[in-house]
Amino acid sequence: MPTVKVKSSTGKTEYRYTISTPKSASTKSIDKNLPTVLFLHAVYIPQEVFVQQFGDPKLRRFNLVTLDHRGHGETSGDKPPEGYGQVEAAEDIAKFMEALKLPPCHIVGLSLGTIIGLQLAVSYPEKVQSLFLMSPLGLEEPEDIADGRQEIYEVWCEGFNGSTPDEAVLLDAAYGAVQLAFSNRSTTLINALVGRMFGFAKKNWGPKDFDLYRRMTVDIFTNRKPQTMEALSSLRQAQIPVGLVHALGDVAYPLEYTKELMKHLTDAGVQVSLAEIPDAPHFVNVDPSNGFVCRVNSFMHDFFIKHSKQQAAPIPKDVTNPFEQTLRKNGWDPEEDAEDGTMI
Repeated sequence: MPTVKVKSSTGKTEYRYTISTPKSASTKSIDKNLPTVLFLHAVYIPQEVFVQQFGDPKLRRFNLVTLDHRGHGETSGDKPPEGYGQVEAAEDIAKFMEALKLPPCHIVGLSLGTIIGLQLAVSYPEKVQSLFLMSPLGLEEPEDIADGRQEIYEVWCEGFNGSTPDEAVLLDAAYGAVQLAFSNRSTTLINALVGRMFGFAKKNWGPKDFDLYRRMTVDIFTNRKPQTMEALSSLRQAQIPVGLVHALGDVAYPLEYTKELMKHLTDAGVQVSLAEIPDAPHFVNVDPSNGFVCRVNSFMHDFFIKHSKQQAAPIPKDVTNPFEQTLRKNGWDPEEDAEDGTMI
């Protein structure tokens, strides 16, 4: 997959990215005649977490763009410095958009990606056409969840205490992350995503990079501050609509958490809507069982159609998924997952 070099106030980064259009699974440039959607992934698992969206013919009516965040996947470069947070991460995304010459985009965020996406809209409203936030984290991190993120970090570090990494301890840390993300669900896709993530994690977050790991998986959550009413009002002034998706099977964040964010946005005069997905886990866009993916993708498609300033392409008859081959090599069996979603 292609990469692009970006320089921001916190360092130089070479981002691995993917652009899919109606006609191409992976290309270096968008179709300028179509609306563009930029996907910002959650913590731990990089851009492949959007495999179910990039393979959906209805969503491929648009330019779909995604990338690996700093410290994740195959993105490389300078370490984010101490204090790196939502403001700096949003600057990085703005610089990435400029490097690829992207127009104002529909921004899709998942969990961590919602923190960055919301800040992007506040700091760079001219770059954002709309916000579609799945499992949105727009308030302060609850203390118990912050403690859980810190515990995952500490267990991971313990796995490197010996002369050689202790795979069992590292897997314990990974399991904690999986519990948060998928509510103990297990499918071949989830297992493939986690297995691929585990390989990147051992490479990116070893003893020399524990500081990077902490900043990108703990600090960016626990140090964040909610957007002020003045900041949220800027979305109204820029006419940026917001769509929220809450997973009712989320083990960490209750529906009230998302509704409180919705109230803040409404009070600021922002056009906002909320979709609730019964039984779905925090990473709401991955598991196809029980219709989770179909519902999310349908909400997403209709939201983009409603708020796009350009006309989308006709639904392509057949599309190639840019992530399918890699994930199949890691054990994904789409046919099996379509039949069953089991519990660990």
